Amino acid sequence: MSQSIRERRAESLGRSIRIKQSKGKALSKRKIRANDKHRKQVAQISHRNGAVVDKGFDIFTKNLKVGTVQKRTSFMFSIVALLLVGLGVRVAMLQTVWSSEYRDASVSQRTRVQTLRAERGSILDRNGQELAFPIPTRTVFADPRAVTDPIGVANAVGGILQMTDEAKLELSIKLRDQSSNFVYVARQADQRLADVIVALGLKGVSSYRESGRALTSSGLRGLIGRTDIDGLGISGLELQYQELLAGQDGRIAREVNANGKSMAAGSSDVVEAIPGGRLVTTINRTIQFQVDSILTQQVQFVEARGGSAIVMDTKTGEIYAMSNIRRNTDGTYTSDSGNFAAVEAHEPGSVAKVFSIAAAINEGKVVPSTSFTVPYEEIYDKGTDWEYKVSDGYVHPTQDMTVRKIIVDSSNNGTVLISRLLESKTNHDYLQSFGFGTKTPVNYPAESRGVLKPAEKWQGTEKITFAYGYGYTATGLQLISGVNAIANKGVYVAPKLVKATVDAKGVVTDAPQSLTHEVVSEATAKIMTEMMTDVVCYGTGGLAQLSGMSVAGKTGTAYKLQKNGKYTAEDGTFSYFASFVGFLPAGNPQMTVLVSIDEPDPTAKDRFGGRAAAPVFARIGQALVNELDIRPTQGDAGCVGPRPADLGASH
Repeated sequence: MSQSIRERRAESLGRSIRIKQSKGKALSKRKIRANDKHRKQVAQISHRNGAVVDKGFDIFTKNLKVGTVQKRTSFMFSIVALLLVGLGVRVAMLQTVWSSEYRDASVSQRTRVQTLRAERGSILDRNGQELAFPIPTRTVFADPRAVTDPIGVANAVGGILQMTDEAKLELSIKLRDQSSNFVYVARQADQRLADVIVALGLKGVSSYRESGRALTSSGLRGLIGRTDIDGLGISGLELQYQELLAGQDGRIAREVNANGKSMAAGSSDVVEAIPGGRLVTTINRTIQFQVDSILTQQVQFVEARGGSAIVMDTKTGEIYAMSNIRRNTDGTYTSDSGNFAAVEAHEPGSVAKVFSIAAAINEGKVVPSTSFTVPYEEIYDKGTDWEYKVSDGYVHPTQDMTVRKIIVDSSNNGTVLISRLLESKTNHDYLQSFGFGTKTPVNYPAESRGVLKPAEKWQGTEKITFAYGYGYTATGLQLISGVNAIANKGVYVAPKLVKATVDAKGVVTDAPQSLTHEVVSEATAKIMTEMMTDVVCYGTGGLAQLSGMSVAGKTGTAYKLQKNGKYTAEDGTFSYFASFVGFLPAGNPQMTVLVSIDEPDPTAKDRFGGRAAAPVFARIGQALVNELDIRPTQGDAGCVGPRPADLGASH
């Protein structure tokens, strides 16, 4: 049948060609040959197409025996079965091996995990009053996957928070990042601002509670330290007791819908946060506030770079106040620079004469009435490489001075003569016993140990200048602890800043008592106390006097090393470090106080310890008398009568 069709098509085509040839006898022989070739190609194509059709038809129509049909049917079922098995294997893999991956993707898509920040513990004073405490804030955040209009959200939020155009642009870019599911919008914002933002009902925007940090007084900043935006301690006590104060964060996982809202029927997983413990310090908040105020007024008055003050319980070593203030680049004064009473060391100046003279008395080399011929200037180690001139702080003729007069009038040369009665090793060991050259047990972050070379490494002037406070350095914390040994009957008591810790369960752990050791005998301490009382009544510490109560102390004025490594700057000027350390009442010491004024006006008379620091001691002392109800010993009326004749004329 197909053959006849092909023949008829070929015959019809040939007939058409002959008709055209008869009508157009003018056709060339070339066209005739082309037409013949085309006719043959058409015939071949028609034949091939017909063969394919015939073959396909034959497959389904020829040889229809029973066995053949069964084989074909089995083949078709096998193919279908293989496809079904493959589908089943894939389903099984999705439910087993690959299930966790897809389950996680599903959970991640519909679940939001929120960290519940633990409330940081408070730092308290000795009476349980707060020094540093947590404050409630709200942190506004967004989920970029749920935000439908990043630019609109950025503009709306930016308007409330008064963002710059650059900040709005940056926020909108973050909100377009679909790879993230969390972006901060406003960290630790004011509650009212956060409420306004959330009230806008912006898709993908929400908030959570977060603790900020506050101090009861800005003057505490140097001592308490700082936390970063995440609530981690980065300086001061906040850093030192980070583990106690931090607590443990919790978490809440909730299922949300496409709009980022919690699903009512969704599951949630909550792990409650554990609040941090509390730190109980030895600080008395009321006294701390008063010391901050008194120190600030004096530093501003003498136009100093800064200042520090420490108040210590004489017998226990507990710190009642530790104040620091420093001038900023804009001329203002704050306590933001840190606790440099513990972390910065300076040459102590004439306060160190207490230790040099106490050592000589304790070794039996001198008594208060021992006399020395003291010049105004003296060249030591003359003719050697270590030749060095020492001058007293005031001009006087060469004269006989008792040990008592030497300390009352603060004679450098007189103190050097006393110290040379002992070997360098002995003098060094006494300084070390007074607490110099090692960190205090307070172990305050970044606390300085100061510099005290081994005696065998002392050379030239170092064997001389230590006597009046040069050649070694000390922090304010070390210096007050050293003088306090005299107040405490010759026994060194380590300073103490922490009274107790309270963990999250409320368990109180008291801090151990301060370590103690004897430095000088009680008899030596009594002699030194009497002479230091004379310093205040008749000598350089006159402005430290309290009405109706005797106090003991020692002034100190030290030159500060300049950037060029010398005591004089390039323009020939000096910088000073003025101090006063004393205790009260002199007859029964209860509190020891240090005052240091860093770089008072070098052109003013108030640059000396007796004028820059001693008045601060007097004001702090009066505050202590009032707050702690300190009474003078029986028969003590304070400084009375004129300067004794054996001290000679004052200078």
